[in-house]
Amino acid sequence: MKIGFFVPCYIDAIHPQAAISTYSLLEKLGLDVEFIERGSCCGLPELDMGYIKHSCSLEKGIVPLISDKGYDYVVVPSGICTDQFRDHFNEVEQTPEIEHFRATVHDPVEFLHDILKITELPGHPRFPYRVALHNGCHSLRYLNEARPTELMIKPFDKCADLLKLVDGLEVGYATRRDECCGFGGTYSIWDSSCSGQQGRDKVSDYVRNGFKYVTSQDMSCMIHQQTIARKNGLDLKMFYITEILNGDAKP
Repeated sequence: MKIGFFVPCYIDAIHPQAAISTYSLLEKLGLDVEFIERGSCCGLPELDMGYIKHSCSLEKGIVPLISDKGYDYVVVPSGICTDQFRDHFNEVEQTPEIEHFRATVHDPVEFLHDILKITELPGHPRFPYRVALHNGCHSLRYLNEARPTELMIKPFDKCADLLKLVDGLEVGYATRRDECCGFGGTYSIWDSSCSGQQGRDKVSDYVRNGFKYVTSQDMSCMIHQQTIARKNGLDLKMFYITEILNGDAKP
């Protein structure tokens, strides 16, 4: 199985450990992982703001990185970027290769849970703490990685299933577990006061519930929440989910 590994721009620039841990975990699982050079923006911010031409130019720049490579799957350590590729990568010609890419691109949670269906983790990592799980909005409602609480269906949570494979870890949630943390990409820029208040509400809720550690399949949310926690002097530490799954998370 040949895996293309695409690192989003914000991961590369702000929290590369999310990519490092994901890549390392995939290799430990015995996969043929090829790092996609010259990774770039997936086009989500431009598309959100209505800049279709800019989004189109970014999408065109990605096409050569994934075409004629023979990837069985492409793994992207970001739920929001995975959603962009799968559901909104519409501004380029929908060739068979692009259709294959969109059908086989996954974030690590989907890939580990749905494709590999892992039941144990390499090296049996241990993290003996209560950890709050934040399911990012895109991963929750577009990638369907957990049950949104407004839906009257059987509960499930793919992130929690994977975290339960870590020795000693106890999964928990904020009181309003589905509430947006306020990141929202460009939303956090053009409505910063509202975005900031949502973030303060979220991190304060963790503290009230006795959490010191938080994880998510969306590092964008973790970056946003970690910044707010630091500004408000709260004792919280955020991890991308594969940092914990690969045994790289340090208390």
